[in-house]
Amino acid sequence: MIERLYQQGILSDLEIQFGRFMAELSGGENPEIALAAAMASHYQGEGNICFDLSSVSGKPAVEEGTEDLLFPKLKEWQSKLEKSPVVGRPGDFRPLILDGSRLYLYRYWDYETKLANILKARTGGGWEKVDEGALNDGLSRLFPEEGEEETDWQKVAAFTSAMKGFCVISGGPGTGKTFTVAKILALLLEQPGAEKIRIALAAPTGKAAARLQEAIKNSKEKLNCREEIKKLIPEEASTIHRLLGSVPDSPYFRHNEENPLPAEVVVVDEASMVDLALLSKLVQAVPPTARLILLGDKDQLASVEAGAVLGDICDTGKVHGYSQKFCDALKQVAGENVACPAEGGDGPGIKDSIIQLRRSYRFRALSGIGEVSRAVNEGDGIRAIELMKNGSYRDIQWKELPRPEAMPAVLKDRIIEGFSPYLQEPDPAKAFDLFNGFRILCALREGLHGIHYINLLVEQALRNEGLIHRDGRWYAGRPVMITRNDYNLRLFNGDVGITLADPNLENELRVFFPAPDGSMRTFPPLRLPDHETVYAMTVHKSQGSEFDQVLFLMPDRSVPVLTRELVYTAITRAKEKVEVWGREDVFQGAVSRRIERISGLREALWE
Repeated sequence: MIERLYQQGILSDLEIQFGRFMAELSGGENPEIALAAAMASHYQGEGNICFDLSSVSGKPAVEEGTEDLLFPKLKEWQSKLEKSPVVGRPGDFRPLILDGSRLYLYRYWDYETKLANILKARTGGGWEKVDEGALNDGLSRLFPEEGEEETDWQKVAAFTSAMKGFCVISGGPGTGKTFTVAKILALLLEQPGAEKIRIALAAPTGKAAARLQEAIKNSKEKLNCREEIKKLIPEEASTIHRLLGSVPDSPYFRHNEENPLPAEVVVVDEASMVDLALLSKLVQAVPPTARLILLGDKDQLASVEAGAVLGDICDTGKVHGYSQKFCDALKQVAGENVACPAEGGDGPGIKDSIIQLRRSYRFRALSGIGEVSRAVNEGDGIRAIELMKNGSYRDIQWKELPRPEAMPAVLKDRIIEGFSPYLQEPDPAKAFDLFNGFRILCALREGLHGIHYINLLVEQALRNEGLIHRDGRWYAGRPVMITRNDYNLRLFNGDVGITLADPNLENELRVFFPAPDGSMRTFPPLRLPDHETVYAMTVHKSQGSEFDQVLFLMPDRSVPVLTRELVYTAITRAKEKVEVWGREDVFQGAVSRRIERISGLREALWE
């Protein structure tokens, strides 16, 4: 059967060979073993943690499947697997692990199990040892009452981070996640004897680390605390890989369970982008006595690699109350009230460690971006389109997708308007500010609505207008995005640079990248690691970025990558205005479809 799936383009060469190898180790002709192993490898490559046999058992392997292309019945398949020497039960050391109907590659079962066990240990214990008087004073000073009756969720997040060894602070754009963390770090440093605590700031990409660094630096200056406390708040952030210490040419890190990180507080931003393997390795390296704080937007796109870990940790899609013990302590120490429905129960559990920031300081009540993004999150595509089309909001608009042959002409004016300001600015710092004023976001890389074609259209329009003079690959004004980390040059995947004439080098073309301290770093174009032109970028690559205005260009047909999370992420990259160009049926289909990645993490943490 696996050969037929290979011929259909479902399984790859690697997956086929892995399946055959597992069957051979099982003692020869074992088609059910070969099929299960190949599918487990295939599902992991598709972003899942495991392969759920029950999701396909007894069903056709392809849409036009025939009687001989049906997946095996569940009980028969499980029975075959349980008898195989290459398949173990949870806790066994075998290439494949069968847990109920979920089949794992051993490595991913190990990642998931260790992550779940560590998080349950962190959230199942008692309170951290804190001076409640100092904490109460700090909370009152850093989170003054604003005369509103509603709960101050930033204050609740700060209380939770101080009192619990693990906290997730989730919130959409503009809800103040990093500003809240700066206040949390001040609170922890104000604890008696805590002046020497070591704090590590990290993010999954170099670009995200630079943004976290900049946000903390700007936020701490505004804090209502002593100057000596502000000076103790670190400004340097690193990638998670650099924090853990990558071991060259291996999947291992220098810091692990045996050699934990030298830190008492670890803060990770953009946690929705972190895959299962990396987060599992990180939590293993965080000392049991240290606080771990994750920041992110649970409704954003999941990581490119396997898992939708932040969503699983937050049990996205469900609303949970807090335990009575949590509510009582919150009232006593922070003076805040939160609803504690009976569903919340009395045990501590992970529900007491998940805080959702609900007030957006960027998208106010009259913001169309805020209203449409809420409709998208609720899966209401019809309402989202109505809000964009009725003209009530000036910051979000809907436009029917032009025909492919009309796209260059229709897109031209928007291209000139969006990109001409930065192309006419010789100062690198000002050029970057203007370049971040507009971006085209696409769901796809290839095709007539993918970034490669759209970037060519943009270059053509700008050249015809005389805004760029492209004689070769490199020209003044060319924006590029790094696509492969280069630790020697300190250029990381996602970093954006602009090619400009350098007056200090007789107007030689150099690529300018902003440094965390506000200065500019320049490189000869030929020294750059892998990169691509970036007038248009994928929604995935836009995570963690903000632009004044966004044009979100959807494809003309439904594709698997189009999901509710992708649409939400695209819309919320804009601070001032977003245009959505698409077809109504394709948009509604995308909003109705959630990212569904198979794992056992959610069940392990919440059930």
